Amino acid sequence: MLRRAAESELAAGRIDNAAALSRDALVRSPFDVRALRVLGLTEARARREDAADDILTLAGNWSLRDDPTHAWLVERRLRRGDYASSFAHADTLVRRREDIQPQVFQLFTLAAAEDPQRSLPVVARLLAADPPWRTAYLASLNHTPQGLQVAANLALLLEAGRTPFTNDELQRLYSALNHVGGIGSIQTVRGRLNRPPLDTAVTNGGFDETDHPGPFQWRLYEKAGIVAEIVADDLRPSNPALRVDYDGYATGTIVEQLTYLTPGSYRFTAVVRSETGSPPARLAWTLSCATGGGDKASIPTGISGAAANTWVNLSGRFEVPAACTAQWLRLETRADDRRTPSSVWFDQIAISPVG
Repeated sequence: MLRRAAESELAAGRIDNAAALSRDALVRSPFDVRALRVLGLTEARARREDAADDILTLAGNWSLRDDPTHAWLVERRLRRGDYASSFAHADTLVRRREDIQPQVFQLFTLAAAEDPQRSLPVVARLLAADPPWRTAYLASLNHTPQGLQVAANLALLLEAGRTPFTNDELQRLYSALNHVGGIGSIQTVRGRLNRPPLDTAVTNGGFDETDHPGPFQWRLYEKAGIVAEIVADDLRPSNPALRVDYDGYATGTIVEQLTYLTPGSYRFTAVVRSETGSPPARLAWTLSCATGGGDKASIPTGISGAAANTWVNLSGRFEVPAACTAQWLRLETRADDRRTPSSVWFDQIAISPVG
């Protein structure tokens, strides 16, 4: 009852009464966290902030669930430039309360943008612990140029640790960078992270690697008349490959991924197998500039005289012009005026410089 009275007096601004009542409450119940918090806040209102800091630090250590205590400590430590302690108390708050996440996230981002040398490592350490708010915070960074810069720096800091950006987190970052700064922004961050490795022109060309983020990973499309899936090869069950069912009439992209090739001559290679029908004449691998402009290179998938259900080599040559800094590699349809259902397999997709 004394503690509730002390809280009421503090809320009414009667500081001396609140201090006296909270001390009486603590005499009777020395471990009453809320009474201790009221006492600490009365010291702060009386401008005895060092004493308030000692008292409220004790209250915060006693209870991780006392929000007013941790909120005061966040502000106090931040004014003193102690990011580690301030953000640790902020972490305590956002683990429990989703309603205050936007304000705390803004605090993290503003500090990381304006004082990156001191605050970014602190935010990275919090994220490295994989807190329940990590996904929400990283998603919040993808909406502004300032947030994207912070997200890119955090990705670099976390990459060498035990909890680097997941493929989903990195894919969302790449997508946001593309929306704000274009293809070049993605390449800058990818180059520093080396995810996926820069020395690979086609990511997951064997369809057996899942640990890569989009858009540098195969994106499969499905629509009426087109079904694409990565499944075990029925002739070699230990080997996954791309299987396409196509009705010969629908139009569209079947699979795609983004790649970065420097200007010059290249050779596209793959292996292909017709399972049913005659799909090669109706499909083609294409390479087009992601930034627009330039001619689209097209490599038909048909192999003259190839036997059914036999893997055969596919090859084609193309040029990347000087103004084309990034490219989309796609498998596209070449529709006929009537339906001719067929099934085809692809594997070992690769691009290599000529010479």
